[in-house]
Amino acid sequence: MTVEQLAADLSAKAAALHGLADHLSRHDPYAALPSLLDDEPAAVVLLGVGAGYYACQAAGLRMRRFGLGAFAESATSAHLPPGGPDTLVVAVALGSGRRELRESLERYAHSGPVVVLTDSPESPEARYADVVAPLMADGSARELEVVAYQQAVALLLVLAARLGAAAPGVADPSATLRRAANSVTDLWERAPSWVPGVAEALRGRSGTALVAPAELLASARFGALTLRRGPVLVAHACETGEWSHVDRYLAAVQDYRALLFTGSRFDGRFAEHLAALRGVFVAVGGEVPGAAVSLRYPGENDPDVRLLVDPLVAELLALHWWRERGG
Repeated sequence: MTVEQLAADLSAKAAALHGLADHLSRHDPYAALPSLLDDEPAAVVLLGVGAGYYACQAAGLRMRRFGLGAFAESATSAHLPPGGPDTLVVAVALGSGRRELRESLERYAHSGPVVVLTDSPESPEARYADVVAPLMADGSARELEVVAYQQAVALLLVLAARLGAAAPGVADPSATLRRAANSVTDLWERAPSWVPGVAEALRGRSGTALVAPAELLASARFGALTLRRGPVLVAHACETGEWSHVDRYLAAVQDYRALLFTGSRFDGRFAEHLAALRGVFVAVGGEVPGAAVSLRYPGENDPDVRLLVDPLVAELLALHWWRERGG
C-alpha cells in the first residue's frame, strides 16, 4: 500500500456507495434468506477478524436496537456461540485473518444458514456460504481496506434493515447509502480547508486517541487502525463514557490529543476532564464546548450515515500525515 493508493481509494469511496445503492435497486443480496429461515432468526452470530470484527460490532449494536439477538464475535475466539437451524451466521472477510475466519466457519458448517460478505464469490470463505454478498469494492481491497470496510458496514446495515423490517424507524438502506455518499463527497472536497487545521490541533508527542460513543466505537477503532497501518503512528480508541475511567489516566501523564466523535451523553464530561488535564480535542459531527476545532458535515444526525462517514476523517488525517512523512 502506498500513499498514492490510499488517496485513490479515498477518492473512490463515494462512488462505491452510490454503486452499491444502484445495485440494491436491481438486486437483493439477501433474497435467498427467506428460503433458509422459517422466521426471524433466534440469534445472529457476526464473525470477523480485525476490521471485519469492528464492522460486526457496529452491525450487532444496530441489530439489537431492532430487537434482534445479535452477537459480534471475533473469529479468533476459542468459545463461540452455538449454531443451529434458527441461528444466522454472518461472516465478514476483510484483509488478513481469513484463515481464522475459515476455521470458525468450519464450526458452523451444515448447522444453519451462513452469509459471507467477501470481495469475491470465488474466495475460499465463500464455499461455506449459503448466501454470498459481494463487497463491490471495485478491486480496492488493499491493505488498509478503507473502501472494503465501508462496503462491509453498508451491507451489514442493509442486512440489519432487512431482518429488522418490522421494527419502527427502519430507514430505507439505499437512501441511507446515498446520503452517506453525499457526506463523503462533502468531506473529501472540503479536505484542503479542514484537514491541515485538524492535523495541527492533533499533532502531539503521544499519538492520537479516537474517542466515540459505543454506537460509533467501531469507526474509532478502524480509524486508529488506519493511522497505525498507513503512516505508522501511535493511535488507539476509547469509548466516551469509559474515557473518564480509563484514558483519563493517560491524559494525566501524556500530551493527550483526541479526535472525538460526538453523540455520547458523556461528551461534556469528557471535555471538562480533558480540559482540566490540559489536553486537546477535535469534535466531529457536533459542537462540544472546549473543542479546538469542530468539524461538521451534512447527514451527521443520521446514526447510520455516521457509521459510514466518520472513518473518513481519520483516513484523511492518515493521508495527510503520511504525505508529510514523504509517503
